[in-house]
Amino acid sequence: MDKNSLFAFLLIAIILIFTPKYMEMVSPTPPQTIEQPGIDSTDLSEFKKTEPILESSNFLDTIETHTDLPQHPEQKITIETDLYDAVVSSRGGGSFLSFSFKNYFDHDSQQVDLINGTNKENLSIWYKNLDGDAVHLNNNWRMSGFRGGLVSREEILVFTTELSSGKTISKTLTFYPDSYIIDINIDTKSASDQFFSGVYSLGWKGGLTTTEKNIKDDLVYFKSYVFQGGELEDMKVKKGEVESTSFNGATDWVAIRTKYFITAFIPEKANQVASASIGGNYNEQEAYNIELSLPASSPSRTSLYLGPLEYERIKNIDRELDRVMNFGIWPVVYISKAILWTLKKLHEFIPNYGYILIIFAFAVKILVYPLTKKSYQSTAAMQKIQPEIAALKEKYKNNAQKLNQATMQMYKEKGVNPLGGCLPMLLQMPLLFALFVVFRTTIELRAEPFIFWIKDLSAPDAVYTLPFSIPIYGEHVAILPVLMVVSMFIQQRMMSGGAAQQPQQKTMQYFMTGFFFLMFNSFPSGLNLYYTLFNVLTIAQQKLIPPEVPVST
Repeated sequence: MDKNSLFAFLLIAIILIFTPKYMEMVSPTPPQTIEQPGIDSTDLSEFKKTEPILESSNFLDTIETHTDLPQHPEQKITIETDLYDAVVSSRGGGSFLSFSFKNYFDHDSQQVDLINGTNKENLSIWYKNLDGDAVHLNNNWRMSGFRGGLVSREEILVFTTELSSGKTISKTLTFYPDSYIIDINIDTKSASDQFFSGVYSLGWKGGLTTTEKNIKDDLVYFKSYVFQGGELEDMKVKKGEVESTSFNGATDWVAIRTKYFITAFIPEKANQVASASIGGNYNEQEAYNIELSLPASSPSRTSLYLGPLEYERIKNIDRELDRVMNFGIWPVVYISKAILWTLKKLHEFIPNYGYILIIFAFAVKILVYPLTKKSYQSTAAMQKIQPEIAALKEKYKNNAQKLNQATMQMYKEKGVNPLGGCLPMLLQMPLLFALFVVFRTTIELRAEPFIFWIKDLSAPDAVYTLPFSIPIYGEHVAILPVLMVVSMFIQQRMMSGGAAQQPQQKTMQYFMTGFFFLMFNSFPSGLNLYYTLFNVLTIAQQKLIPPEVPVST
């Protein structure tokens, strides 16, 4: 969750939880009104080393200095699996010219393709020769093995090239029919005496292309990562910045992610990695790079995961790659994962996530009904003793300490909990956080429609785009936020029991309504659908609770 969204939810939580107490202080409710609705981390300093970017210092900012490598005719083949279609070139010993998914589409109904004109230098190999010059193996290699087409079993592509010394290097790509993992085996053993420091680098340059209609929202999640020594480090560059950071020692993986997709290098053995680098630049567009430095004296095996951030697939890699998926702060992270699991299980029987949300809202309301009922009755009891509270305030208006003592004594005698009305909101806030995270950042909910105008539960249900942007509100008009604040307004009217409101009450009521409308206009329609329905169920629940609540005498 980005900082702006987190801050917004904190404001919402504060307003929701403490409004009842504020209203009690500034404007006591008339007695006739009815009930109110309610990481011990390890220091990475021994691994991390930040270096200035120098010409030819690493893969992230180097130029090709040798052009005497053999140039074979470029070969291209098409790879088709159950999950994706890819075009592989012999350039660089196997690089992707396209990589499009069969199950994910863009806003033009075209298959999402993660390769564009800026990141075709993927799966690149480079090293420093004994003179300290950078040698990029971006020439066209010989290709053999799989001839392309449908991958029905494990298929292997073999690429070979010769250095100017005549030594041979090979790179093998292994494809699987039902996996986004591609294994990369590199053998530089015969030429290891040509490599400065005995290492070479495998890298991905240019990041991943944007895939969402809302490019600004997609870019929020653009980052590069390194996971090393049980600690996750990430990099996010600002406009006009260029940055590169190197990490020495064993490395579990490096990765680049967008909102819904990721590319990651996962070495077979973390302790074989000499160092790792992550970098980013944001000139004309935001892009990130990753690199692993591997020993040249022995063959190495690295797995490439190039695919969607599907939680189960990422989790099953069993290398903590799921750490890049932000499910919120503790304890929201556990609630988010539980919600995602529940929604996916229900989706096995119910094909529409919108209907699943309706069922989910009913289930949550039933689950918390006993607690919220007691809370609403506590609030009603508070309203009933307001005349006596007002009398105490008049009696001890010049003695705040006496007033506080007398008020607390009355609460005790009447068996009233002054904070009882906060419980429903307090219970609901972690759930709202979790739903926000699930619907906004998990690919399982991406582009899932409901009915009528709601085409994507992971995005606002926009029906019209404004020619300008309004702060907080955005630049689109959505319907569900309107329905949501209407349900809120009805709840607030029920809080006052239809009685005449004082100016302070009206001001707070209108402020909350307007604030929620502005904030929720940019939230996922799935969250707004759930919250609106939950409000409707809350209104129905309030109607079922007797307005007269006995108070101890």
